[in-house]
Amino acid sequence: MIFLRYESFRSYLRLYPVTAIIIAINLAVFLYDWISGSNTLLYHGAFIVDPPSDPYGLTEPWRYVTAVFLHAGFDHILFNMFAVLVFAPPLERMLGKARYAVFFLFCGVMGNAVSAMFADDVLISVGASGAIYGLYGAYLYLATMKKTLDEGSKKTVYSILAFGVIYSLLVPGINMWAHFGGAIAGFLYALWYDRMLLKRS
Repeated sequence: MIFLRYESFRSYLRLYPVTAIIIAINLAVFLYDWISGSNTLLYHGAFIVDPPSDPYGLTEPWRYVTAVFLHAGFDHILFNMFAVLVFAPPLERMLGKARYAVFFLFCGVMGNAVSAMFADDVLISVGASGAIYGLYGAYLYLATMKKTLDEGSKKTVYSILAFGVIYSLLVPGINMWAHFGGAIAGFLYALWYDRMLLKRS
């Protein structure tokens, strides 16, 4: 099972620095916004789509990125950061630090992009869920196409994705298209990376 974490805090920081930085940035931004009590960062960084005037959220394109590091409540950030803490390390080791950082941002941005494509009303969205589902999408590729995941890890990925689909469809206020978009982006990134490695060998 590749998702079990046995590292000490110091070892975790040393082995997975990008993941640690991502978690630290998310927590710092959330705590600052919460302590300030003004929701200034949330207001200025959320991903916003207004179909009549700005159907793809391109008026302020930086929001595609900033929204990935913003969260709307304690349960939101705790759930997402726990997912990053547990599921990101194996992928950071597989891809390497720089490529993993690009992967995480790519999946988050693509999650927002897909949600913009399907928005039929004003959309305001925050959270790292698109990037997190990108992790699941990459593991889905490893489980189904590469067949390199152990049985326990495969069952975990399948269970999380099945639960995620049901949760995204049934719970109101969930940006399900960001989840689907991030998962597809992660799967395709893993496919591209695998093909790139084959060409080099």
